[in-house]
Amino acid sequence: MINSPAGGEPTCIGFFLVPGFSMIAFSAAVEPLRLANRVAGRKIYTWECYSADGEAVEASNGFATMAHGAIGDIRTVPALIVCGGIGAEHYQNAALYAKLRRLASHGSVVGAVCTGAYILAKAGLLDGDRCTIHWENLDGFREEFPDLDVVSELYEIDSNRFTCSGGTAAIDMMLNFIALHLGHDIAATVADQLIHHRIRSGFEGQRMELRARLNITNAKLLEAIEEMENTLEEPKSCAELARSVGLSPRQLERLFSKYLNRSPTRYYLGLRLDRARFLLLQTSLSILNVALACGFVSASHFSKCYREYFGWTPSDERRSSNPALDDGAFAPLAISGEHGQTPALGDPKIGVESELEPTRH
Repeated sequence: MINSPAGGEPTCIGFFLVPGFSMIAFSAAVEPLRLANRVAGRKIYTWECYSADGEAVEASNGFATMAHGAIGDIRTVPALIVCGGIGAEHYQNAALYAKLRRLASHGSVVGAVCTGAYILAKAGLLDGDRCTIHWENLDGFREEFPDLDVVSELYEIDSNRFTCSGGTAAIDMMLNFIALHLGHDIAATVADQLIHHRIRSGFEGQRMELRARLNITNAKLLEAIEEMENTLEEPKSCAELARSVGLSPRQLERLFSKYLNRSPTRYYLGLRLDRARFLLLQTSLSILNVALACGFVSASHFSKCYREYFGWTPSDERRSSNPALDDGAFAPLAISGEHGQTPALGDPKIGVESELEPTRH
């Protein structure tokens, strides 16, 4: 818990901004503190921003935030929050890791929002603690740090460590701290000021329910999609999927065609390749190991499917995500509504499914 220093002085929260940090996660962590001061009628919290060199840091949305100082300027602080965002998994800063370890050893609460969990993990500060990260990074984070206890919840507070999935979940995490610190009434009033209808528990899941995410109400179809999402590494055949939800393969195909305008095979492949893309962008796993983690046994066949689906190869994908390797254009994010990412326009092979079976190749 973040406590006030002795003598009733305001509690100063430090924020370390990783280049490309998520502005919404950072703002969602700061604004509850500001409003708590307003509701309480006095300055209970202050905050300062730090960067590697003390200069302004550009967020992923292109806006720059001024820093109060460099990480080396921090002497003591009750809490320090690492704010991550796009590309934080590639960020390296030995001086930052050392500073975080030093602060933690002297009793500071150390936490992270969004992909800032990568920084804490690299500093060795999440060993033995439950932690979370944005759902888009969960698979890559687990592959990179297999010994950590990683959960898919909104936020996780474990002793003097806390992690938050990011986005608006940072509001709920900070409201939780405010409630513990100042009481529920002030936290509820702050939530009301934010037009935040309820304070979510950290145990809630990050993602929308499938029903809302896909705008589908058919229970059998939703059950089949959930089974697909749970078996990406060991994909099932269409017949096995149909049997698991009490349908015939033909009935399952009709449901996918009616609601998603594609076959179960095609949809399943999209899920697997989505996961492959995140692993390529977020980990240093070899292309073969990425293929294995997504249900393929042949790197060459994986590359063929990847190219037909996205319009470029896994190697191209990895190069585009690392400016040191390539100055090419940044590839667009996958659109997960129908799991039909837009591949290269006019690719005549995109409809071919004979090579795209949902079983291991």
